[in-house]
Amino acid sequence: MRTVGIIGGMSWESTSTYYRRLNQLINERLGGLHSAEILLASVDFAPIEGMQSRGDWDAAGSALVTKAQQLEKAGADSIVIATNTMHKVAPEIEAAVSIPLIHIVDALANHLKKNEIERAGLLGTRFTMQQPFYKERLEKQGIRVLIPNEDDSKTVDNIIFKELCRGQFTDDARKQYLKIIDDLSAKGAQGVILGCTEIGLLVQQEHSELPLFDTTEVHCQALVEWMLN
Repeated sequence: MRTVGIIGGMSWESTSTYYRRLNQLINERLGGLHSAEILLASVDFAPIEGMQSRGDWDAAGSALVTKAQQLEKAGADSIVIATNTMHKVAPEIEAAVSIPLIHIVDALANHLKKNEIERAGLLGTRFTMQQPFYKERLEKQGIRVLIPNEDDSKTVDNIIFKELCRGQFTDDARKQYLKIIDDLSAKGAQGVILGCTEIGLLVQQEHSELPLFDTTEVHCQALVEWMLN
């Protein structure tokens, strides 16, 4: 089994899901008392969020590069960024280490293509929805990306930072997300990407008739395939 080195803490709520699901999936595959070989470097999210808000992506990238290098030195065979938004600095991390970075968007694109999804709605932080690093990587792999309107995008982003990252999961927030999902469906989305690793803690497939693609789950599935390959 290969060892994954996870850069986590953004937020710790979703990082705990990565840890749990990787161990569950490995155990499902290998049985017995098997569990996942994981190294975890978890950051303090408050300074990182401040860098995001100020647009200081160089500082954010440098912080994550330091964690990636620590993981490589500790014996990780790959780097995993346990958040969608911080894949904005994935190129800087890839350039700073000699081990592969297993990119969440590549795992997602492969999964969407297997499910014959050509047009997908995208929910995430304002950075993920509006900046090109995420959408363009998907579109280069044949997936057309639809995002909510400006007001709905603000709603999605506010709920992520003010509620989900703080461990608050309310029925009202879920209803707002489901309305936005319905609107994306009306625009032609064949499915919706839960493109923030916290959203899957609030909205699950049972809540929507439209196919939902939880990036945390998709990423974990891809990681387990890599670990056992």
